[in-house]
Amino acid sequence: MERLSQSTSTDMSTARMEADPLRPLPLETAIRRIGQVVRGKDEVVRLALVGFLARGHLLFEDVPGVGKTTLARALARVIGGTFHRIQLTADLLPADIIGGQVLDRASGTITFRQGPIFANVVLADELNRATPRTQSGLLEAMSERSISVDGITHRLPDPFLVIATQNPVEHHGVYHLPQSQMDRFLLRTELGYPNDDVERALLMGQSGQNDLAPEDLEPAFQAETIRALFEAVDGVSLSEPVADYLQRIVRATRDAGELESGVSTRGALAYAKAVRAWALVSGRRFVTPDDVQALAVPVCAHRVVLRGHERASRAEAEGVVRSLIAKVRVPV
Repeated sequence: MERLSQSTSTDMSTARMEADPLRPLPLETAIRRIGQVVRGKDEVVRLALVGFLARGHLLFEDVPGVGKTTLARALARVIGGTFHRIQLTADLLPADIIGGQVLDRASGTITFRQGPIFANVVLADELNRATPRTQSGLLEAMSERSISVDGITHRLPDPFLVIATQNPVEHHGVYHLPQSQMDRFLLRTELGYPNDDVERALLMGQSGQNDLAPEDLEPAFQAETIRALFEAVDGVSLSEPVADYLQRIVRATRDAGELESGVSTRGALAYAKAVRAWALVSGRRFVTPDDVQALAVPVCAHRVVLRGHERASRAEAEGVVRSLIAKVRVPV
């Protein structure tokens, strides 16, 4: 069959976006439902949805106990998917994550037992407490959406999203994540402490949501809606002036004297995918310079290496990226 032209494909994609199940977009419904259990963090919830829609992975660098597990559980529930949590420790082995061959005593045969990586949403908690060997066990899963055991490839569920948390590099008992691993994450952000009003309501038992748990949330997506949303992200328009602006920001990270290395080509492609997803979550089918600016720090800051800083803090890297954005000409 003759391949469709790009314009014909774009027209068909646009037509699909205008039809059910994307009319109206269910994204605001998803944000509202997650916000019932993760209160006062709409921007972080939007970033989590961006990671999901762009088929990327999220890294939270944050203090413990601020609701990251709740967010991951709520997202899994809202997309109608399965959820597994992996607590990373120094003695954890790769097989504890991906699974391995075991003896089935009933049949006397060797079978593959799936590890906790087999879920739609996987929370890898305190990733940098695990050894580099165990961290590497996630690399194939995150990049290939499959794992290999004894030469046999096992596909992971689709959709598949890893939400990893890491303790700040200043904390004791952590291993430095290699740059190759950091580059596998589409976004890095933090949940942060709740604001005073939300925390006071929680302390007084007045959450206002009838004590909802993530498991109480209703799914906002059907399987066909998720597939249509993935296609819709690819159909979001990125004009040449805005693409040039994005590229100038990427180039600025490579040319900056403060940085030993900047954003790679893979990172630039991830950046473009993320801003398309951000625009869709914002209710638009086109990317604006504001979208590019909004995602510059979450997408780029963990991909750069500061000169003379083997373990620069998140705040230092984000500060450099923000200063670079301020210097790059914005298209009019």
